[in-house]
Amino acid sequence: MSKLAKLLTGAALAAVTAGAAQAEGLGLGREALPEEIAAWDVAVLPDGTGLPEGEGDVWTGEKVFIENCASCHGDFAEGLDNWPPLAGGEGTLTQRRPVKTVGSYWPYLSTVWDYVHRSMPFGAAQTMSADDTYAMTAYILYSNNLVDDDFVLSKETFGDVVMPNADGFVVDDRAETEYPVFSGEACMSDCREPVEITARAVDLNVTPKGEDGKPEGTLPPIMASAEAEEAPVEEAAAEEAAPVEEVAAYDPELVAEGEKVFRKCQACHKVGEGARNGTGPLLNGVMGHQAGMVEGFRYSKALLEAGENGLVWTEETLGAYLADPRGYIPRNKMSFAGLRKQEEIDAVIAYIATAGAE
Repeated sequence: MSKLAKLLTGAALAAVTAGAAQAEGLGLGREALPEEIAAWDVAVLPDGTGLPEGEGDVWTGEKVFIENCASCHGDFAEGLDNWPPLAGGEGTLTQRRPVKTVGSYWPYLSTVWDYVHRSMPFGAAQTMSADDTYAMTAYILYSNNLVDDDFVLSKETFGDVVMPNADGFVVDDRAETEYPVFSGEACMSDCREPVEITARAVDLNVTPKGEDGKPEGTLPPIMASAEAEEAPVEEAAAEEAAPVEEVAAYDPELVAEGEKVFRKCQACHKVGEGARNGTGPLLNGVMGHQAGMVEGFRYSKALLEAGENGLVWTEETLGAYLADPRGYIPRNKMSFAGLRKQEEIDAVIAYIATAGAE
């Protein structure tokens, strides 16, 4: 260090020391109070450290969510317009266009709670109480089939929830693994082996064809294929439509459980005495009948075509639809992501069949 640099450093240290002594002599400043520190220290750690007291259940969270968040994220957290979905997307992270939601992508529940509490709802951030935030977070978890409908979130139950993508993130070790590679001497010539085209797909004939010259493969049974479209609607319906059967007797306990699960559906669908069409069609009498036949409801073209091609709502077909509505009938208007558990599907079918029997 040069003589000038030493002089400047010594002068700076002397000034800091003198300033601190002067401030202490004048009585300026004081230690921050615990509550003042707590007001700034608002981060919630992955293990739940930093969470405030409070709790919230799923159904309270549904009400809070509909009042504060559904206008952007949809009643079922499925997303609206350009606003992102918060539920669904399981198994899509390896796809070309992954659906990154709380259930499919977020690694820590603490991130959900902390972000909601500090940044949401849009335009009114930090207006929700801790209880409402717990409840809303519980509802988001429920929408992703990560907790049951009787779940209550609190500091004590926070650690019971393990996010599906908890192991999907790694420690950033680029300083040790990548920086040395890029900071070395750059290759300026003959850096890669030459690339040679050995064959083309059209020459290899990699796509097998059937006897009709078309690529082999079949579509799911209810999807309208080119062959199905060529056949007369009346003929297809007559061949594929199953006869209407009487509603089977269901276990009362299964029906009661289905009534609870149906809460996921009741924002759009009604069933039972006095039921009317809403965002979705009423469900009275649908079992054993052709899809898309509820009077007065405007169905999507995709669902109408499925019904015209012979889709009848049975335990089997309705079960497949409830598990993956948009996968079973692509381009239909159903926004709900589907029920993951088979026991929930069975229970809802029993409830719909019983409550909606004519």
